[in-house]
Amino acid sequence: MTSQYERELRAVLIGSPDGVRAVTRSCTPSEKARAMQVVRRPFLVVRAAGSGTAGAGDLLAVRGDVAFPIEVKTSKDKKNYLSGRTWEQYLDLQKEGERCGLMPLYALRLKGVRGDSWRLLRVETTTLTGPVAIIARRIPALTLTKSGRPHLDWDAGLPLHRFLSLLCRDEESYGQTAASLRARSDSWVKLEEEEKPDIPATYHEPKAEWIKRFRL
Repeated sequence: MTSQYERELRAVLIGSPDGVRAVTRSCTPSEKARAMQVVRRPFLVVRAAGSGTAGAGDLLAVRGDVAFPIEVKTSKDKKNYLSGRTWEQYLDLQKEGERCGLMPLYALRLKGVRGDSWRLLRVETTTLTGPVAIIARRIPALTLTKSGRPHLDWDAGLPLHRFLSLLCRDEESYGQTAASLRARSDSWVKLEEEEKPDIPATYHEPKAEWIKRFRL
């Protein structure tokens, strides 16, 4: 069953318009637009040999500026605790992430929910550098239980459409956003100047005359 969702996520990451539309069918127009940014900046996504090879995750997404292994999970429950085999998977992902300077991710799909049903969570590592280290700050790590053990919490994850917007926004988009903000700022300044009331200058008597009033 998980392989079905691996294919679903892969179709999105490789920039397939049909794949993106399939997972955002019940999303808002804004969420759909964010997710569609991956069409212009797609990833090469390969399925790990044997899917479950130690530390490789289920999928490996690669692009010129970033690469990350992804462990795909699906559940009817928002919280998923790691134990046994799933705990070993986590440790392997963390080990390879540390060894290779990668950013391992969990992609958790919640069944039976409308809107964006995918959430991304990051495996905590300490060897990230460059752009990946900056991106990692925007992706929440697995939350901890009261005993300090990492677990998957769907509510704490980054929605897929926001993840795609974060990684796939191009320089043109940034330029357009900056230009829009500058234009908005200029219009506000102009409006404030137009609405500023004309305040007549206050008349001040010569200092000498003012002082004379207080002389005995």
